[in-house]
Amino acid sequence: MDIKQIQDLIRFVAKSGVNEVAIEQNEFKITIKTNQAATYVNATVPVVAHQPLAAAAAPAPVDPIANAAAPVAVDDNSKYVTIKSPMIGTFYRSASPDKPMMVNVGDEINTGTVLCIIEAMKLFNEIESEISGRVVKILVDNASPVEYDQPLFLVEPK
Repeated sequence: MDIKQIQDLIRFVAKSGVNEVAIEQNEFKITIKTNQAATYVNATVPVVAHQPLAAAAAPAPVDPIANAAAPVAVDDNSKYVTIKSPMIGTFYRSASPDKPMMVNVGDEINTGTVLCIIEAMKLFNEIESEISGRVVKILVDNASPVEYDQPLFLVEPK
């Protein structure tokens, strides 16, 4: 990691409101702390165990070994499912400014449909849907910073 990447990371952490971020790669380790009020984020293994939608009223057990795709949670106040961010980064609705949006409100999506891209440390991560249904609402503006577990989309399941 070079000094430019570290400076970018420091600026991102300052804007995001996170109190502390620790990154470890091979023989390199960095911890960035701010003097903001503590905000706890665990972006190491963001997962939610799979369960039938009918049983979604009970709290979902978390399996720390499951895959790290976008967490999905059922909104208690409605019939919609919330797709959440699996990491901190910058949310993009299209692959580049001249490309069309990946999904829009009203679009039908299937399991594996790419919903958005989250950029984290110069890496562009495609976020795929874990459910099938119809996009009801997009909760984040394009090119906005997002936190781990922040709601991104509301989906009406099939």
